[in-house]
Amino acid sequence: MFRQLTDAIFVSPQISVADVEQARAIGVTFILNNRPDDEEPGQVNGAEIEAAAQAAGIGYAAVPVTHGGFAPWQIDGMDEALRASGEGKLLAYCRSGTRSTLLWALSRARDGENGDALAAQAAAAGYDIGPVRQIMDALAAGNAGTN
Repeated sequence: MFRQLTDAIFVSPQISVADVEQARAIGVTFILNNRPDDEEPGQVNGAEIEAAAQAAGIGYAAVPVTHGGFAPWQIDGMDEALRASGEGKLLAYCRSGTRSTLLWALSRARDGENGDALAAQAAAAGYDIGPVRQIMDALAAGNAGTN
């Protein structure tokens, strides 16, 4: 269920309370919820995942992403989650894992990572970052020389 983007980054479709223990078992230290509550009937509410994460000693944040696109504050939220995961692993989830992957790619591109390498990592996990590639390239160009 969890798809690995890097040694320390996993993405996933909607998780359950039981999945939190599985995440802890593989070294996840922070869970990032990129799914708005009530996006579809029957989905597990973020508060339930947050409570399970806290009980398991895992950090948690919600940075919901709708199908309307990405905003700088959401990329900032991914950056904060990556920092909060520390030496552990981050699990980001949404309905299918796609929005979490795209947000990760935007964050990393803004930080100066190579777009082709990010695309390859996403593809290896079964995700296509094509929908945000132009934005990634613009973010990377905007930070050229600042890193």
